[in-house]
Amino acid sequence: MIAKLWGRLDQILDDGVVVDVQGVGYHAYCSGRTLGALPAAGSTVELYVETHVREDHIHLFGFVDEVEREWFKLLQTVQGVGARVALALLAVVGPGDMAQVIAAQDKAALTQASGVGGKLAARIVSELKGAVGAMDLGPVAAIAAAKGGGGATGDAVSALINLGYGRGDVVGAVATASLDLGGDAALEDLIRAGLRELAP
Repeated sequence: MIAKLWGRLDQILDDGVVVDVQGVGYHAYCSGRTLGALPAAGSTVELYVETHVREDHIHLFGFVDEVEREWFKLLQTVQGVGARVALALLAVVGPGDMAQVIAAQDKAALTQASGVGGKLAARIVSELKGAVGAMDLGPVAAIAAAKGGGGATGDAVSALINLGYGRGDVVGAVATASLDLGGDAALEDLIRAGLRELAP
């Protein structure tokens, strides 16, 4: 199993790269984000790799950081999301924003990716909303990381969990409330808005 490639960037293709590792050229498919972050051909490059082994092929998927690779793997746990769709999703929503998009139930952002319609976007946010607590939420990272702290958003998450709501639902509700109210929203406003989001 190949987990990382380090070598000379031999070619940059439309959908990936060829990395020369001691005379052996490895073709790795990449997201648009990774392709845009690469140095010029001929430079030394390091890629984190996810290897897919099938009966008729072995495909390598390369990423500039481990966070993108982890999102690539997580997205594929959703039925209907294969490797190509996962790459398309990461091309339109970077790994730093993906958790925030899912927490906020922003299906419209996901449908910007090739191959993702409304139904699949809804399935992605529904099935992955519980996972955002363990991922980097970028601008609202304090929400996911909150364990009794983290400012008003973290306190709002703790308060709603203490009321008996599930962590995955609470993270999404408070993320939505934070986006609606702004980053300087008061704790009481976040809790009230979060409760409205959690209402059946």
